[in-house]
Amino acid sequence: MTLPDPTDPDLPAAATPTAIAEWVADVLRDRIVKGEIAPGGRLVERKISAELNLSRTPVREALKLLRNDGLIEISRNKGAVVTAYGAQEALDLFEVIAALESLSAGRLARAAGAAEMEELEELHDRMLVFHKIGNHTDYFDTNSAIHDLIVERAGNPVIQATHRRLIARARRGRYLAIMDPARLRQAVEEHCILMEALRARDAGAAEAVWRRHLAHTGESVAALLDPALHG
Repeated sequence: MTLPDPTDPDLPAAATPTAIAEWVADVLRDRIVKGEIAPGGRLVERKISAELNLSRTPVREALKLLRNDGLIEISRNKGAVVTAYGAQEALDLFEVIAALESLSAGRLARAAGAAEMEELEELHDRMLVFHKIGNHTDYFDTNSAIHDLIVERAGNPVIQATHRRLIARARRGRYLAIMDPARLRQAVEEHCILMEALRARDAGAAEAVWRRHLAHTGESVAALLDPALHG
């Protein structure tokens, strides 16, 4: 996802209160996912308001959205604090994400039209370029767009709603995983295999590689967080 410039006063000024809060949540969520705000880090309303040139009300609402995502905890004593991310949580979370996204990949292989395939091909090509030049941030954002598009185009609103409730925490893990060069190469290969399955309209192959892909990500994240657990 490409975020707007958080210092641009024109963007939030033209939006509704709900849209402003969601925009602030997007800015903070991206920082948490990419490790710019580490587990245990505090999100101080006053400082965020000053940085983004906003009142504290939309910031407060944004923090509630992040709490709903499971990315932060809010207490009276400590305020908003980024939650820890454990190895077992990664394994449990990616087990569910793998089931949801693999189902989506299979459904998409059966139903994708020319427009969906063109959009996926474009994103896939961009992702390969970012990987080749070592641009991890744009690689990750484009990779995330591919995952999201597969779920969105699968045509199952139950999968979509469940995925939305879990994806913020899972995305923290996926960003950690790309820091492992071996896993990153493997992940790119799995994306290429998925595209071959989608082009062939092979639902079984698409579902299998995508389940394997997400399971590998969960295992990689768990190993990074706790080598003893998954070493």
